[in-house]
Amino acid sequence: MAPTRASRKAEAAPASQSDSQEPAGASAQSATPPPPPDRLACAETDFVALCDALQVLDSVRAAAWMAFEKVISVDGVVEGHLKKELWGICLFTAAVDLDEMTFTFTELLKCLNISVCKFVYLIKEIDVNMDTISTKVDSTISRLKKKYDVLFALYQKFERTCELIYVDQPSDQTSELNSSLVLKLCWIMFLLAKGKILQMEDDLVISFQLLLCVLDYFIKQLPPAALKEPYKSMNAMLANGSTRTCRRGQNRSVRTSKQTDTEIKVIEELCKEHECNLDEVKNVYFTSFIPFLNSVGVAAFSGLPEVETLSSKYEELYLKNKDIDARLFLEKDETLQYDHMECMQLERTPTRNNPGEDPPAVLLQTPVRAAMNTIQQLMMILNCASDKPSDNLIFYFNSCTVNPMQDILKRVENLGCVFKDKFAEAVGQGCAEIGPHRYQLGVRLYYRVMESILKSEEKRLSVHNFSKLLNNNIFHTSLMACSLEVVMATYGRTASQSDIVNMETVLSFPWIINVLDLKAFDLYKVIESFIKAEPSLTKEMIKHLEYCEHRVLESLAWQSDSPLFELIKQAKGRDGQADQLEPNSYSTQPPQHNHTAADLYLSPTKSPKKKVSSTLGCSPLIPDNQLLKLQKSTSLSLFYKKVYWLAYMRLNNLRSRLLPDHLELEHLIWTLFHHTLQNEYELMRDRHLDQIMMCSMYGICKVKNIDLRFKTIVTAYKELNNANQETFKRVLIREGKYDSIIVFYNLVFMQRLKTNILQYASNRIPQSPYKFSNSPLRVPAGNNIYISPLKSPYKFSEGLLSPTKMTPGSRILVSIGESFGTSEKFQKINQMVCNSDRIQKRGAEVSTAPKPLKRLRFDMEGQDEADGRDHLSGESKFQQKLAEMTSTRTRIQNQKLNDGVDALTEK
Repeated sequence: MAPTRASRKAEAAPASQSDSQEPAGASAQSATPPPPPDRLACAETDFVALCDALQVLDSVRAAAWMAFEKVISVDGVVEGHLKKELWGICLFTAAVDLDEMTFTFTELLKCLNISVCKFVYLIKEIDVNMDTISTKVDSTISRLKKKYDVLFALYQKFERTCELIYVDQPSDQTSELNSSLVLKLCWIMFLLAKGKILQMEDDLVISFQLLLCVLDYFIKQLPPAALKEPYKSMNAMLANGSTRTCRRGQNRSVRTSKQTDTEIKVIEELCKEHECNLDEVKNVYFTSFIPFLNSVGVAAFSGLPEVETLSSKYEELYLKNKDIDARLFLEKDETLQYDHMECMQLERTPTRNNPGEDPPAVLLQTPVRAAMNTIQQLMMILNCASDKPSDNLIFYFNSCTVNPMQDILKRVENLGCVFKDKFAEAVGQGCAEIGPHRYQLGVRLYYRVMESILKSEEKRLSVHNFSKLLNNNIFHTSLMACSLEVVMATYGRTASQSDIVNMETVLSFPWIINVLDLKAFDLYKVIESFIKAEPSLTKEMIKHLEYCEHRVLESLAWQSDSPLFELIKQAKGRDGQADQLEPNSYSTQPPQHNHTAADLYLSPTKSPKKKVSSTLGCSPLIPDNQLLKLQKSTSLSLFYKKVYWLAYMRLNNLRSRLLPDHLELEHLIWTLFHHTLQNEYELMRDRHLDQIMMCSMYGICKVKNIDLRFKTIVTAYKELNNANQETFKRVLIREGKYDSIIVFYNLVFMQRLKTNILQYASNRIPQSPYKFSNSPLRVPAGNNIYISPLKSPYKFSEGLLSPTKMTPGSRILVSIGESFGTSEKFQKINQMVCNSDRIQKRGAEVSTAPKPLKRLRFDMEGQDEADGRDHLSGESKFQQKLAEMTSTRTRIQNQKLNDGVDALTEK
């Protein structure tokens, strides 16, 4: 779980910075030590009574009251909400942040008399208005909401299923039984089994499979008269065979050997009814459910277990977890009812769509039915597939210069051992046996897609020898990771009404690449080829794989241990600079290209000194006129194109929300954003693409005197599909130190790019300062003021100034084409600009921890949050300097311009 906001603030702020303000997003209770209990003397009596009812500790009370005072001080937050509800939210957030939870989530909801959905809605609303909810609280709320979604979906399914199984009123001889008692017994046993077996309680598929096991158990325990057909007949056959009670005590080997007789009919019928895979459910039954029964002593009973026995065991589990008492579903308790309005507000997506997009269609399927259908679609693809190489694959293996078959088989075996161990750690030993089945499906998909890729390459190149590709370890590991991700995502569907892309569970991406020790940059190379090679993938799964690719592009590929940085360094040393791409070169579609996985995995990373052979294993020589082109890294080039496209689309989306009336800023913001990604790529190390995007937008608006505050940017950013609050609440400042995005802007982004950003201050600068041509350019309405590059000692490349040879401050020199002054004055101007840039550059290189500017909150006090200074009234300092220079022209009109002034151009 992420560290608290208080710890991050203490780490990022120097000890001497006594006047530092609280970073944006920090929770009130974690920003400063809680006040002493005697400060609660001003607290209202009802607040104290609520604390007493929940047995809240003094430290939590003090922090909660302090947070409440902050909440009511913000306009629009309290309006429409009861004080008691706000008190409850403040108590919950304080208890979570301080790790002093003395009450369960259900107990809090009962005291407040609100539902789960209403509580989550309120806490999200407060976070939008104040941005004070810590990542720790957000993570806790998300976990509780996911668990509620799973429980709610399962209970709805449970009720409908029981209506098909149990009769409302059994016959006289079983009058002590009724459907409500059976439902209560069955549901509580399921809750207990789920809590004991599943380490990952938000797994909808395994939970439902476990529910079927519980239903199977009770069908076999009840008398036939209590059941409806066809379960009544099946139960009667079991009773006549005297299998119901005696077989429960037999060991697993005996039970497994008899699964071909009538005993399997019940679970088989349940699986058929609900479109579940029989083998998977049987696996859960024998490896998880039977051991559970033995552990709680239920298997020794000759009849139905006692309600009190099961309920007391579940009570212990519920109090330990301090979360949701799911027994209340049986009582239709208001705290667990689906509050339609609040839940729709939480799950609504139209505002998160791109402008012009239609809102997504409402899902007609229940979560359980949708999950089962998704699994069935995958099984239809893989039923005819093999977990061994096909004859076609063996032909390709034999055609290689070096046969890769043994290495491939050994790799599959080794990766399988790693996967099964890590899967067991994630889901718990109770479900460890599920891992091998998941891996088997992944292996089938791996071989199937590999064969499809090779067939496409054969058709494209008319060769059979793919020795280099098939002996590439990273290619095979990436292909296996992608195959397993499809399987894990299929089974990992949550109970939320949102689609599979937004799911977040223990096994969610990037879990699989961490398990297989694969770099995210290497995985990206296979994703697009994987999608093209498997046409049977559902639209939902294609969307999920694209989501995985976006995660790689935005952050995962930029981690410190990524091979990406070495590739960029090599490319910079070889090519100097990547191609410049303009916004108008992008469209709503991703970059189009003809590269395949083979091109990306085998593209050279260094310039070869002699002709190279075909990347796939053949031996024709590359023509001389194509050698230079192929020397460049194809994987890096395509990666950057995809990053630029993703960056521009997100920037355009955010700008259209925040600056619809400032279309002229789009090019400037993008130019700064693009320049940072291309030339200051180290700023992306262990950071997120969206962090650079928001800082670029804020920086341009700052120098253009556009009143756009970081809080406003963050509020709009939260509405984007890809938004995650850790993106702006937990940003790397320096090694091991994290803080909010405003602190990152002040201490890192602006320090690195301040000179570049200030160059945008003047409206008289006609275009991006990174692309001046050789010819002098006249400043519009500038009284014969021109801008031209300093020609010496810098070099030119293809008509553009090389950014590797120029500093930002030396890119712009102002010249005046009339009598203005002596050459000494112009020399002083040049010296001032160059020295200023040199001092800033030297300071950035020498100081690992630059003197921080004043750290400010998100506009809480109406102060300027970017650099600790007030806005300049009117024009920037740069503009004022230009005005001063031009105003002196009337005093020195008769003086001649010295012909030897360096870097000045006369009209």
